Amino acid sequence: MIDELHRHKTLELYRTWAGKLDKEDAVLVVISTAGEPGSEFEDVREDMRRSASEATVDGCFGRYVGSTSLLHEYAVPEAGDVEDLDLVKAANPSSRITVETLAAKRSRPSFSLRHWQRLTCNMPTRTVASAITEREWFAQRTTEEIPETQSVWLGLDLGWKYDTTALVPLWMRDPEFRLLGPATILEPPRNGDQLDAHLVEGALLEIHAANPVHTVVMDMTSGEQLSQWIAEELGAEVVDRSQGNVMACMDYARFMEALREGWLWHTGDPGLSSHVLNAVARLLPQGDTKFERPKESRTVRDELQRRRVIDALIAAAMVHTKASDEIADSDDYVLDTRVAA
Repeated sequence: MIDELHRHKTLELYRTWAGKLDKEDAVLVVISTAGEPGSEFEDVREDMRRSASEATVDGCFGRYVGSTSLLHEYAVPEAGDVEDLDLVKAANPSSRITVETLAAKRSRPSFSLRHWQRLTCNMPTRTVASAITEREWFAQRTTEEIPETQSVWLGLDLGWKYDTTALVPLWMRDPEFRLLGPATILEPPRNGDQLDAHLVEGALLEIHAANPVHTVVMDMTSGEQLSQWIAEELGAEVVDRSQGNVMACMDYARFMEALREGWLWHTGDPGLSSHVLNAVARLLPQGDTKFERPKESRTVRDELQRRRVIDALIAAAMVHTKASDEIADSDDYVLDTRVAA
């Protein structure tokens, strides 16, 4: 038996014991409340739901039968009201838990809404340090896509050895509709070798073929040769963008303002969404804030690495700042209608 698996840093123990079940003619039982979205634990829960050959859902209870697993799940539905104590009680079937005990628990000053959602409602919820919540991010999801052949801005954040390389297109239809396209995310080998630069060039060519790139915003500190290739091969302007604190704080402020005002939209791309929701907000001594990765080391195991990368967000924030500056500097912003020849 493993209790509160969502608290484990990795699923190594779970995998080790699961691998011995046939040999020992045993059963592995896990009892746990919800974890953070995108965590290994939540990925396993989602896989069990998705691969189930038999699924029964009744209110707050779900039963998912797989070929080698059985998931019993009590949780407030995704769209459920977490302040409805009768609904929360339905997600807590123990006779020791009543509407009265839930009301007392909810009224505790130390029991935050996120804590309540995750540990009482059994809903995957990110930590309070998250820079952008699921609600904030997915409220700006749209079914609209960047039109074919429409020219775009492109944010590029390079990661040759540890971090990923991320490319994020941005279409500025007008000042109040700024659309981030799907992110292209390239992972380095993480075996000591660097990411092959030709893979980055190939990704740039693929994006450019679909939507001509007129401007690339990137930090050229570790990509000077690539920036020259972009200018020569794509004919795009390359804007050198430092990632120091001053610029990072500006990126944070502009990005959050655009989300808050409803100007910035996205297509729901899983890669971009994952990087956005990984980020935490770091308050600097001067009072400004910037996006930052969680504190795990850059050399953590692969299963933890994907939970700490925020490179697509950095690319999106950099290019958004530069493009929004152009809007601010223009008395009458004109829609860019350049298309491929």
